[in-house]
Amino acid sequence: MHRSTLAALSACACLLAVAGTSNSAAAEIVVSVNKATQTMSVLVDGLEKYTWAVSTGLGNGPPSGNYKPQRFERRWWSHKYNRAPMPHSIFFYEGYAIHGTIHIKQLGRRASKGCVRLHPDNAAILFDLVRGKGSGQTRIVIANATHVMATPPAPKIEAPKIEAPQVATPKAEPVRVEASAEPPAPAREADVAVTAAPVEASPVTTQSIPAPADAAEKPQTQE
Repeated sequence: MHRSTLAALSACACLLAVAGTSNSAAAEIVVSVNKATQTMSVLVDGLEKYTWAVSTGLGNGPPSGNYKPQRFERRWWSHKYNRAPMPHSIFFYEGYAIHGTIHIKQLGRRASKGCVRLHPDNAAILFDLVRGKGSGQTRIVIANATHVMATPPAPKIEAPKIEAPQVATPKAEPVRVEASAEPPAPAREADVAVTAAPVEASPVTTQSIPAPADAAEKPQTQE
């Protein structure tokens, strides 16, 4: 059990190390310019982040090839072409540079003297991005009819989940209280019944009382 778990973890660690190595190798900025389509593709860590219209040289400049940024100039004017404004210039080969332009309506077709023109807003974004990343982590690829292809992101590798064993806890059973099946005993009467004796009525005797002597009847007189 423990050996299989350790083997799985070590395999995942190896895969993650390989993925980290591939990501670190792709951790760069690639500025790809296609002169046929007059577009620029900016790849960051292998993924396409920006796509912009550009204007390259009328005489097919700049020369095709792979370059590194050599100099950064936030504000610059051409010393060769009537001090034309070149804001946010990234010089990469001799006098060739990627920079902003005031000729915005010409973007999407060849129009420059040989540099790569960008919209001023896009030139500022690219300038800060490349300067922040550094010249050593940036490649400028000028091609006649191709773009540097973006690489798909590496698949995410998740480490296996190791679940802790679950300990079953006993369930407490409810206490059942059963009612008594016997009915309550009725109230008991007195064992000895008390009987009342009948009461007999006593006879009433009457005695004659003699009349007094002077209570003789007087004769009735007539008036």
